[in-house]
Amino acid sequence: MDEETHPPDRPAEPPAAGPVVCARCGTAAEGGTAPLTWLSSVEDGRHLHFCETCARLHIRAIESRLDSLWW
Repeated sequence: MDEETHPPDRPAEPPAAGPVVCARCGTAAEGGTAPLTWLSSVEDGRHLHFCETCARLHIRAIESRLDSLWW
């Protein structure tokens, strides 16, 4: 709780142009933008998106701030 946080060594990469795809199951979002019900995350400097189904399935791991590799 009282841990000191440090800025990342490198800045996060901007989201890539093109279709938005769920990083967990590969579902593509319609219209090229992530719907409001999708989750977005920055892990190791990469912008990731997770569809509503994957986000709901892994909500406890997400709230625990575990990287997606753990779920």
